[in-house]
Amino acid sequence: MDWKQAWTTTTNTTTTALDSLSPVFVPFAVRWDLEADRRTKLRTPEHLKALMAAQKEHNAARSTLSTARAQKTTARAGSSNPFAASRRAARVATKAASSHERDTRAKLKEARVNYPTTLKARAIQAHSVHAVPSAIATALMSAQHLTLWPATTSALLIGANAAALGLGRRRARVVVDESLSLEERQLMERLDPAYWVEHAPDRGLSGTVTTPPTMEPGGIRCEIRLDGTWTVKTLSDKADSVRALLGARTALRVRITSASRGGWAVVSLATRSAAAGVSSLWTPDRIPTDPLMMSLGLDTETGDEALVPFDERLLVSGASGTGKSWSFRPLIATAHLRGDVVLIDGKGEEANIWESVCRVAVEADEITATVDDGHAEMTRRKHDMKKRGISVWDGRQLTVVIDEGQVILALIQRDKDRLQRLIELSSLGRSRGVVLWWATQYPLTDGAAPGVHKLIAPNLLTRFSLRVAGTTQAQVALDDCAHYAPHQIPDGREYRGHGYLKGYGPRMLRTWTLDDTGVRALPKSIWAPGNPTGQAAPAPLRLVKNTAPSGIASNRDKVLGAVQAGSRTAKEVADATGLNKGTVSREIKALTASGALQRTADGRILPGQQAA
Repeated sequence: MDWKQAWTTTTNTTTTALDSLSPVFVPFAVRWDLEADRRTKLRTPEHLKALMAAQKEHNAARSTLSTARAQKTTARAGSSNPFAASRRAARVATKAASSHERDTRAKLKEARVNYPTTLKARAIQAHSVHAVPSAIATALMSAQHLTLWPATTSALLIGANAAALGLGRRRARVVVDESLSLEERQLMERLDPAYWVEHAPDRGLSGTVTTPPTMEPGGIRCEIRLDGTWTVKTLSDKADSVRALLGARTALRVRITSASRGGWAVVSLATRSAAAGVSSLWTPDRIPTDPLMMSLGLDTETGDEALVPFDERLLVSGASGTGKSWSFRPLIATAHLRGDVVLIDGKGEEANIWESVCRVAVEADEITATVDDGHAEMTRRKHDMKKRGISVWDGRQLTVVIDEGQVILALIQRDKDRLQRLIELSSLGRSRGVVLWWATQYPLTDGAAPGVHKLIAPNLLTRFSLRVAGTTQAQVALDDCAHYAPHQIPDGREYRGHGYLKGYGPRMLRTWTLDDTGVRALPKSIWAPGNPTGQAAPAPLRLVKNTAPSGIASNRDKVLGAVQAGSRTAKEVADATGLNKGTVSREIKALTASGALQRTADGRILPGQQAA
């Protein structure tokens, strides 16, 4: 046997057990020390002098009272007449002596309070009350048979008092490493039970006791025992007092949640990020093997990967500058690689990146046509499912992505038919494999310019929110999880792409990001209505340049074909292809830049080989 290892293991186990027990007895030890200190401070020479004088006066008063009572008894024996002068005088003297004795006794009591017995002496006196009788009882009861329980019980009481005092005074050793910053060391020192219990009453936190804090990947974690009427909610309401007691900086996220047992809370200080050492760049390798899930990002407290349902309707909220578009791209890319995607971009910037990868809609007529096509596809799938006798679509998922919902609603809010089609897409499309994802900077359902329609929002069950403007927007963004407080996420570049997922818990997530180059490297797949039932395998993860699915021409191919057929102006191309003017102008510009088309001096459009 390795005796050294055994001794080390035993010592560590004992130390851990004592560290766990110490916080339970800290309040007792603190009250003991405070009372002992109070008594010691009162035991001054002035108070001692006053106590001795009070004792002397009280002893004299007692002697006078005793003499008066004796004289009263003698006078009563010498005369049977209660109204005799001697008896009246004795009664008056006794009454005066009794009153003086009471006054001196009250003064003596006050003097004893001002000059109290030491707490140690008082404890010895208290234990003597049961120690001496129990020892005598043990001796008497052991005359015939050995009986030790009275003395044993008394000894156990004395030992329990001493052990509780020793454990309460014991400082639980907080094991730290050299990697801790100065701020983390200071916070852990102030979370130490001894410091906390001593200073908590000053901040209105009396009745709460911490356990030794621990350092985790996401920062400092500490459990707090809640005594009396304390609850997790009341402690959360005192978050400012907790921050003040710890001396934590304002920007540091302090989170108070329930522990795994009743009567306990957990305070988490986000001094670190568990995702700090992991690159946030998304690649197709991050697509989960589970076809029903997709990766949103990393938990900044635990470092775990956060997954969201792939086939569920989604609401993504985030104010301008919070990284919403970059955070949304990995989800769109996942949907594109697994099925079909239609991007309805209210602003147009994202469409510039995605137009070479999937179908996009920017202009008003493109948006309305895409909503119509998506609704028609949903209806077609309904009939196909009825014909095949199935209740859930078993083919490729069509994901309709709305980027900046406020602009889209402003465009179609007066078009009741198309607004109703969009609402039906959110409520009826999921079982038919047509899923709506909605992103907005303004998560509001009321007012003149709502970011999401009040009949669409209840259908968007999966919700992720980056920083938003206020509590009203937080309520729409996370619904019944608005207490995660996304409006309190710090404003800074380091917090771009950080947010909360509804139902995941108030733990901040850092999302994956996808840059423009990563989007353009995705395989091209332009969805169009009238596709087969959707039994085809997902699109391969390879780059296909300037090609469209078999039998389907892209907008760029249509424009190029119209010019090759004889159209020479943008209007003629628009008439020939049926595309809107904005799309035609964009495609002509792209084709001209690539050399496939060229403009003549008079503004006519010619194929590249016929350039003037």
